[in-house]
Amino acid sequence: MGILANFIMALAFVLNSILSIYFWIVIISALLSWVNPDPYNPIVRALRSLTDPVLNKIRSTVPFVMIGGFDLSPIVLLLGIRFVQIFIVNSLYQFAARL
Repeated sequence: MGILANFIMALAFVLNSILSIYFWIVIISALLSWVNPDPYNPIVRALRSLTDPVLNKIRSTVPFVMIGGFDLSPIVLLLGIRFVQIFIVNSLYQFAARL
């Protein structure tokens, strides 16, 4: 494989790793929202600062994420992350393998 193929493979790996970490951050943030933790806790503040901008964008864009008082925006975000992992990352791996 050439240098370009290795670069694309490394890029796909890093992107997949970042998306996997963010996937778990969203899950932890959603679980913490059920127990209503201390909002001044630095860990809670960091999780909220990482997830709230994206979740607020989903809430304002997709009208059906609030159903009967249940916020489904984390589920939409998790599905979006998995879609990007399956489609984009796998496409990058396949493209690098063909080079």
